Amino acid sequence: MRIVKLALLAALSTTAIGVAATGGPVMAQETGAQETSATKSQALHDIIGEYWAFILDQYPEFASGLGVEDPKGRVTDPSLEAEDARVQKAQMWLDRLGKIDQSTLSEDDKSNFGILQRSLAEQIEANGFGQRTINFTNRSGWHQSFAGMHNNLPFRTAAHYQTYINRLKQYGQVSGKSIAVANQALAGGYVLPCDSMVGYETSISGLITDDAKASRFYEPFRKSKPANMDDATFAALAMDAEQVISDVIKPALTEHLDWYISKYAPNCQKAPGVSAQPGGPEYYDFRIRQMTTTTKTADEIHNIGLSEVARIRAEMVSVAKSAGYDTREAFIEHLRTDPKYYAKTPEELMEKVARVTKIIDGKMPTIIGKLARLPYGIREIPKETAEGTTTAYYNPGSPKVGISGTYYVNTSKLDQRPFWEIPALSVHEAVPGHHMQIALQQELDMPDFRKNGAFFTAFVEGWGLYSERLGIEMGLYDTPAKDMGRLSYEMWRATRLVVDTGIHSKGWSKQRAIDFMTDNTALSAANIEAEVNRYISWPGQALAYKMGELKIRELRGKATETLGDKFDLREFHDVVLGQGAVPLDMLEAQVNRWIAAKK
Repeated sequence: MRIVKLALLAALSTTAIGVAATGGPVMAQETGAQETSATKSQALHDIIGEYWAFILDQYPEFASGLGVEDPKGRVTDPSLEAEDARVQKAQMWLDRLGKIDQSTLSEDDKSNFGILQRSLAEQIEANGFGQRTINFTNRSGWHQSFAGMHNNLPFRTAAHYQTYINRLKQYGQVSGKSIAVANQALAGGYVLPCDSMVGYETSISGLITDDAKASRFYEPFRKSKPANMDDATFAALAMDAEQVISDVIKPALTEHLDWYISKYAPNCQKAPGVSAQPGGPEYYDFRIRQMTTTTKTADEIHNIGLSEVARIRAEMVSVAKSAGYDTREAFIEHLRTDPKYYAKTPEELMEKVARVTKIIDGKMPTIIGKLARLPYGIREIPKETAEGTTTAYYNPGSPKVGISGTYYVNTSKLDQRPFWEIPALSVHEAVPGHHMQIALQQELDMPDFRKNGAFFTAFVEGWGLYSERLGIEMGLYDTPAKDMGRLSYEMWRATRLVVDTGIHSKGWSKQRAIDFMTDNTALSAANIEAEVNRYISWPGQALAYKMGELKIRELRGKATETLGDKFDLREFHDVVLGQGAVPLDMLEAQVNRWIAAKK
C-alpha cells in the first residue's frame, strides 16, 4: 500500500510504523505504599492524553484532518532540532511509563501501555541513526506532501480556506528547512542510491506551473464553493491563493528543483543497499524490527521468501495448465502481451476498476460482520508522480471532517496496467483491505492515539495482502487470468522478502533484483522497475506485507483447527480487526483469547 496520510503519520510518530515486541511487565520503583489500580490506570491515561495533545500540536496539518481548528494555519517543523525536541518529550513519557506496574492494568490498558511504550522507544532509537536525515524517498517528499495536503483538510468555511492559504504562505520555510536537513544527509553520506532516483526531478518540476490556477496547490479553489459562502469572499480567497502560489510556491519549487539537479543528484549513492551507508547494517536490522514487529533476521526472512516463492510458483504452473498453456512462462507472456487485457484510455481503466469495486462491495457482508460506515472513492494518481510510482495506493479519509477514503489508481503507461490485476489490487487497497481496516479503526472505542495514529505496517499491509486471498472466497478470480493475477500479486510480495534483504543485506545489484522479480512474477516491466526502486530507497518497508499476511493465515489456520464447527469466519475477521492495527505478537494474543473463549 502506498498511503499518503500514513506517510505523514510515519514521520510524526513511530506509532505509524511499529516496533519490536517488548518483554514482560515493567515493574514500578516505588518508595511509598503500593498505588491502587485506579491510580496506575489514571497515570497511564494522563501520559496518553499529554502524548496525543503534543502530537496534534506538533503536526497541525494532521490535526486539521481530525477536525482540530487552526485559524493561524500552522505547519509542521521539519528541522532536526524540532525532532530532537520531540524525542526529548518521548524519553520523558517513556520514563514515566517505566514507573507503572502493568500487572495492575486492565487488558485494554495493557494494550494501550504496550503500544505507546513501543512507539516511544522506537522513536528514540530511530533518532540515533544518521539515516534520520533522509527525508524523502524516490516516490515521496515534502513537496508532494504539501501538494496533496488539501486532500485531508476540510473546506466548509472561509476560515478553512484561509487556514489553507496561511499554510501555503509558509511553504518556502518548510522547503528551506527540509533542504537543510537533506544537505546534512549529503554531508554525512546518507544519500539515496542513484539506481532508484532516475526521473525523480519530474516529481518537482511537474508541480511548477506558469498559470497558478493550473497548479495542484490551487485545487481546492477549482471545486464548487461552499453554499454558505458568498461569491465575493470566495473570489477574494481564490485570488489570494493565486498570488501565494506565484510568489511563494513557484519560487520555492524552482529552488528545490535546482538544488536537486545540481547538488543532490550528482552525489547520489552508487551502491543500491543501505548497508553501504555509515551504520547501514545496524540501521537495516532496526528497520526489519520496525517494519515486521518481529525479531527475525535478514537471513531468516530471505529464506522464508525463497520458500514462499517456490510454493506460489508451483500454484502458478497449475493455473497455467488450466488455461491450456504448457508452461507458466507461456501463459504469463500471453497475459503481458495480449491487447485485450489493457485499456486504451485512462477512463476505460477507471471504469473497469469502478465495476470491480462495486462487485466487491456487494460481497462484503459475507466475510466481515462489522462493516465500516465511511465510504471510499476512486481517483487517478497525479500525473507528475504516476510514471514513477506503483500501480495504486490508498489515502485514509476522516469521518470527523467528512472526507472519504480514496483508492488511487495509476493511469499512466496503460499497456502496463492489465485488467486481470484489478480484482487483487482492489481488495487490497479498498475493501476488505486498507479502507475497511482503517475506516473501522477510526470508529473503535479506544484512545485517539490508537484510532488515528497507530498504523503498524506489518498489520496494515499484512491485512491488505490477506484480503487478496479473501477474493478466492468472494469468487472474484473466476478466470485463469484473474487467478494468475492474484498469484502474481502474492508472488510479488514473496519476492519482496528476497529482494529487499538481497539488496540491503546481501549486496544484490538492482539488475539482479529486477531479474528475480521478472522471472517469478507476472508483473509488467514498468511495475517491476518502480517496485525495485521503491525497495532501494525505502529499506525494510516491503518486508511487512508478507510477514503480516503469513501471521494472519497462521492464526486463521489455528482457529479453524481448534474450533472446528465453532469457527466462524466473519467473527474471526471481526476479532482480527477489533483492536485496530497492532504488532503481530499482540494480534496473536487477542486471537488466542478469542479461541479460548469460544472453546
